[in-house]
Amino acid sequence: MSNSPTDDHGPLLGPADIRELAARLGVRPTKQRGQNFVIDANTVRRIVRTADVRPDDVVVEIGPGLGSLTLALLEVADRVTAVEIDDVLAAALPSTVADRMPGRAERFALVHSDALHVTELPGPAPTALVANLPYNVAVPVLLHMLATFPSIDRTLVMVQSEVADRLAARPGNKVYGVPSVKANWYAEVKRAGAIGRNVFWPAPNVDSGLVSLVRRDKPVATTASREEVFAVVDAAFAQRRKTLRAALSGWAGSAAAAEAALVAAGVSPQARGEALTVEEFARIAENKEAGK
Repeated sequence: MSNSPTDDHGPLLGPADIRELAARLGVRPTKQRGQNFVIDANTVRRIVRTADVRPDDVVVEIGPGLGSLTLALLEVADRVTAVEIDDVLAAALPSTVADRMPGRAERFALVHSDALHVTELPGPAPTALVANLPYNVAVPVLLHMLATFPSIDRTLVMVQSEVADRLAARPGNKVYGVPSVKANWYAEVKRAGAIGRNVFWPAPNVDSGLVSLVRRDKPVATTASREEVFAVVDAAFAQRRKTLRAALSGWAGSAAAAEAALVAAGVSPQARGEALTVEEFARIAENKEAGK
């Protein structure tokens, strides 16, 4: 019996592999980048299953770290492109893939960049996004990727539990807000499970959750642009406690103009942002001129 590190979990990384790799690279996970490395092979395989990754998928992964999830994705997907901002991690990942999955190495590509600034990816267009997103940039990165790569059909992200709740919240829920509405512009969003703290190194002091986003077959039916709709959303939630008549007065030019736009859109001027669907925000954007 060989006692190679791949015996128990195939080519995937276990806790000892992660610590050994980190020690060799001189890597300590940093709070500044929200880094927590997954050290459990069962967890990354579960993420890949939950993400419904298929053999013909081209998957983009954000913040691959030491490569735990990357290797699990490569077991199933046709191709994986990982976007990593950290210099040391980006330099090490291709050799980790080549060492542990030599037969799949040519199906892996690395983009050494900040995901918030990525506007193109090598190879075929991505069909899926699967990532353990750094807590501090999870929502901006997710929304940027959905906007920039319309070919991404299915997304599964692991985020801080409260961020997962916010993304998947429905109108009327107290945590429903800007992330909920903007994510819903692109996709049907739902919670897809919880992840315990003990599968990470270092163990975070918050729980994590999985969020599934399946891109809408048909975009929100509106004559307003995404930017116009998102401007209404941002204004509505900038002052959550105010009625929409008051909250949208800056956006519309005056409270009276805001009221006219709301009435034309069929929305009560006394309503608050957390009561509205993305479609209602779109109708308000369409009717901005009603107050002129």
